[in-house]
Amino acid sequence: MTPSRGLALFALTAATVAPVITAAPAVAAAPVTASAETTAGAVSGDSVRYAWVRGCAKRNLTVPCGAVTLTLLDGRTVTLADARVHPRRADGKVDRNDAAPLAVSGDGRYVSYLRGDRLVIRDVARGTVRPLPGGADVLPRRVGQNDVHVTLSSGGSLAVIDYGGKAPALVVNLGNGRTTSVAAKTSVLTMSPDGRHLLTRRDTEGNTADFTVLDANGGKVHSESVPLALFEDAQVTLADDATTLAILDRIIPDRPRLRVYDMAAGAFATKVPFGVALRFGVPKGELPQRLSWDTDGTLTLWTGRGDKRDGSFVSFVKRVVDPRTAATRRLDSFTVKKSSWTWHLPGE
Repeated sequence: MTPSRGLALFALTAATVAPVITAAPAVAAAPVTASAETTAGAVSGDSVRYAWVRGCAKRNLTVPCGAVTLTLLDGRTVTLADARVHPRRADGKVDRNDAAPLAVSGDGRYVSYLRGDRLVIRDVARGTVRPLPGGADVLPRRVGQNDVHVTLSSGGSLAVIDYGGKAPALVVNLGNGRTTSVAAKTSVLTMSPDGRHLLTRRDTEGNTADFTVLDANGGKVHSESVPLALFEDAQVTLADDATTLAILDRIIPDRPRLRVYDMAAGAFATKVPFGVALRFGVPKGELPQRLSWDTDGTLTLWTGRGDKRDGSFVSFVKRVVDPRTAATRRLDSFTVKKSSWTWHLPGE
């Protein structure tokens, strides 16, 4: 079986619209349906290792058929009985060959999903659920649930909602409820780990792009024009200082490189100079997929190992990376359920 997706998309395409700022009605906390290994109250203090939906054979296809399930760091599983599994298309029909949007914060403490037809966020430890604020819980007209992709910041304080180009994307401040649109032809690349800043990209003439740092309410902090050749095929992540970028260069897939770029100086950091970019020391067969800054100034690197038959990812390793030397240390490793149709790691 080939899962519907692997790791997170590296950029969230966005459009523009006037910001939507409305009061959001309250939603009562939804119960957690426990598996045989856990009870609803036992999830306190735990984080999500990965979220997944089981797949079942349907004629010559494999389709999502089980409830949304959270596998926790200690190996227990929690079933979210209130989470929608199959999305409703723009025409109102339910697509039983696809899975509804689902996102996990980078720290694994929060999960966003559709509860009925509304986008909500769940505090995993407390088991409480509330709608995304500012009217962001309700999808725009003519947007299907299968068009939606949500990304949460590391600590769950910001959400970026992309509508697949069918409606303007929104940045939602989950603390104060403010929603802000992203300018036309602009994409959100990444959010800082503390959730206070986000990095956007807008391609311009002359093979350049404008990289702009915004605060959590959409205010402009810093902007710089950069050559696309330096960033075109790389994943970029923003540090808490709102100026330092770490770049996962995967031009050669089996020889990924780390670069650190200082937006304030407009140059690569001297300790990781361009042309002498450091290489990650990961075992053969593991493919680096995603890089993100941590609040302590280190980096987290996710790698995946694929099935030799169909190339789909079957296991993952989480490592901490020293940005000065690219030295790595393993934090966690696990194999995803063979029966899963789709899965989401923390940060996607």
